[in-house]
Amino acid sequence: MGYQVEKSDQEWREQLTPKEYAVLRQAGTEPAYTGEYTDMKQTGVYRCRACNAELFRSDTKFESHCGWPSFYAPLAEDRVEYIEDTAFGMRRIEVRCASCGSHLGHVFEGEGYPTPTDQRYCINSVSLTLEPAE
Repeated sequence: MGYQVEKSDQEWREQLTPKEYAVLRQAGTEPAYTGEYTDMKQTGVYRCRACNAELFRSDTKFESHCGWPSFYAPLAEDRVEYIEDTAFGMRRIEVRCASCGSHLGHVFEGEGYPTPTDQRYCINSVSLTLEPAE
């Protein structure tokens, strides 16, 4: 694929905790309502936990009551990439970090949330780190 940040599987395993590795590198999902950012209200920038790329801003985060942090848009379209995911008999759009290819979550459309985009980026907390605003 040719990502800006490329590491061997062994390097990722050394850098990430087993839980982080399972989600970021193996497209796992953390259990609903367990992530540290699900109900976070703090202002700042959410970065990829694997490569530190800026992905989302807190001003696009909204309360979706789905059990994971939800955003209505990425920081910029070039920050994420989209992969069709047909696992588990569902058609979903996987969201990955465009800098390192790490799995972030999925994006859903047309659910009726009162947001500017009618999209819900359902992102695993373990895929992110929050850099609080000054």
